Amino acid sequence: MDCRIGDLRYKEVINVNTGYRLGFVSDGVFDIATGQMKALVVPGQYKVMGLFGKGEDYIIPWSAIRRIGDDIILVEEDRVETREKKPRVKYSHEGQRDQYK
Repeated sequence: MDCRIGDLRYKEVINVNTGYRLGFVSDGVFDIATGQMKALVVPGQYKVMGLFGKGEDYIIPWSAIRRIGDDIILVEEDRVETREKKPRVKYSHEGQRDQYK
């Protein structure tokens, strides 16, 4: 089965142990030197219709992926990490950087 990187965005990620739906792949982490894919990134769930932000992103290491099918990717969630959100930067009218969440 051939699969392009762009095709991964249309695959749903499911936890094998619980059957919980993590979401769809949004990004990948690559090792530039070797050209190997290190992990997949799945965005966190939105809270209350997207008005109150969203949860942390899931980082799924390549070793946690059990099977890639035609429309789903099966993973073991106990090996899945979460990525903390980076604080947004706001510039004041004087050009100073202020961090806020």
